[in-house]
Amino acid sequence: QVQLVESGGGLVQAGGSLRLSCAASGRIFTLNAMGWYRQAPGKERELVATVTRDGMTDYADSLKGRFTISRDNAKNTVYLQMDSLKPEDTAVYYCNAVLFYGNFWGQGTQVTVSS
Repeated sequence: QVQLVESGGGLVQAGGSLRLSCAASGRIFTLNAMGWYRQAPGKERELVATVTRDGMTDYADSLKGRFTISRDNAKNTVYLQMDSLKPEDTAVYYCNAVLFYGNFWGQGTQVTVSS
């Protein structure tokens, strides 16, 4: 199995920034895509951004320009830099990792943006 541990969430004022981290450990052979998803109260989980092992990125259209995803393959860690945060960014943010034998999720980290 793979364990994903997220950190960096918290409370921030609108316009502020946060940086989320997610470290993978366990039966890691080759981490393929890693990414971030989020789920706001009463809403479905949605894509935030993904990054392949080679560094190719994909973002939700509404978040392009404010959020930046990156990864450190040597540390098996993915990051999400979130700038110009808005109250509507408030959600639980989940890390995701895709391996050849399965798809894994972190426990989630709360991000709250106050107006």
